[in-house]
Amino acid sequence: MEIKQAQQLVDEWIKTTGVRYFNELTNTAMLMEEVGEVARIMARQYGEQSFKASDKEVNLADEMADVLFVLICLANQTGIDLTEALEKNMKKKNIRDADRHKSNEKLK
Repeated sequence: MEIKQAQQLVDEWIKTTGVRYFNELTNTAMLMEEVGEVARIMARQYGEQSFKASDKEVNLADEMADVLFVLICLANQTGIDLTEALEKNMKKKNIRDADRHKSNEKLK
């Protein structure tokens, strides 16, 4: 699935099943909540925290998809074409960071 298709799919779901978009502030708060859930799993699965019994059934892929879903909602609400935005962002990174990481001693 391409990003544009994902944006259309989310928009269709919101309009048919979700009734309407939550406002931008609510979706921003929801995005932070979903990112926090990803962080919680990462800290336990790859970091030094241990899983609690209630954490055993978590699914990292599902939580990342929740982040993506809410991010797409915000992009749709604010008129952002994520494909175009990502392409521009990659061009910026390729110029700005062309040698930055290669010369970083911490990465060697």
